Amino acid sequence: MSVSLWKFGFAAALALLPASMAAAQEALDADEMAALCYGGGSICVSAKIPAARSTQAVQSWMSPDVGAAWAAGYKGKGVTITIVDDFSSSSRFSGNFGIGTQYQRHGEWTREEASMIAPAATIRSKDFSTGSAVSLASGRNVLNLSYGMYASAGYSVNQIGWAPEESSIISYATKGSAIVSKAAGNDSVAIGGVTGGEQDYLDLALIGKPTAIFVGALSTNGTTSSKAELAWYSNYAGSNTAVQSHFLVVGVEGNKTGLYGTSFAAPIISGYAAIIGSKFTSATPVQITNDLLNTARTDTLVNYDASIYGKGEASLSRALAPVAIH
Repeated sequence: MSVSLWKFGFAAALALLPASMAAAQEALDADEMAALCYGGGSICVSAKIPAARSTQAVQSWMSPDVGAAWAAGYKGKGVTITIVDDFSSSSRFSGNFGIGTQYQRHGEWTREEASMIAPAATIRSKDFSTGSAVSLASGRNVLNLSYGMYASAGYSVNQIGWAPEESSIISYATKGSAIVSKAAGNDSVAIGGVTGGEQDYLDLALIGKPTAIFVGALSTNGTTSSKAELAWYSNYAGSNTAVQSHFLVVGVEGNKTGLYGTSFAAPIISGYAAIIGSKFTSATPVQITNDLLNTARTDTLVNYDASIYGKGEASLSRALAPVAIH
């Protein structure tokens, strides 16, 4: 049975616009999710990657662990991050990652964020409106999915007629061919939960896959002295232990960037995975995934509960600490 699916860009309605820009646009309700809906177009838009900056600076929205990793020489070299996202629609919104206010598409934002976390990684763009299979580069690969695939609730995953795009992603996560960083969603429900009568079937298809990581958002980066809590909009792990064991949270400090949503949590984990891969150059995607999951912190979170935070807050410093990973 084939089920009609809709793609949703998770962060569009959670991006805050400066007053000067918002005045010229139709206002968005911050509680409303804006959908980026596409058909099965056959033209793949070639999205240009911005030239790498000659100097890299740790931004205030980043965890301090990022600067420590860079200082140790680990910036993602040798790892390819493919951003599967919107690079062709007319939908744009503003934000500032600390390098000046910009007005970009959803995919341009998530791509820029991943490239800022892992500046030496190879960054590729895959426009998700085409539906064609995602190809892997040689070496280690990370796929960033800051979107969901929604349809009416009640179907089994086996009833979904996946396009080659999602079919290839699910296959890579199943075989352990690539690390898949999947934004948890912004509906304040458990992964796989029903919202508005619909479910994210891409979430459901990735549950239990060895290299799939679901990423929720904290309202800030946590510390032991100033613990963080789940952002009000973020989906959470829920009672399924298979989800809990592959669920991480990271700080999404929208008060500093103007960008809110788990869309901006997933690229942080994508960047972390690339940085880890640049240290442990012989590690497999499964080993890198497990390293991220098994080194997460719970002591930086308010009232830690696995059904909320999964494995906990991703800790790049702890993930990089071992001499080797297995």
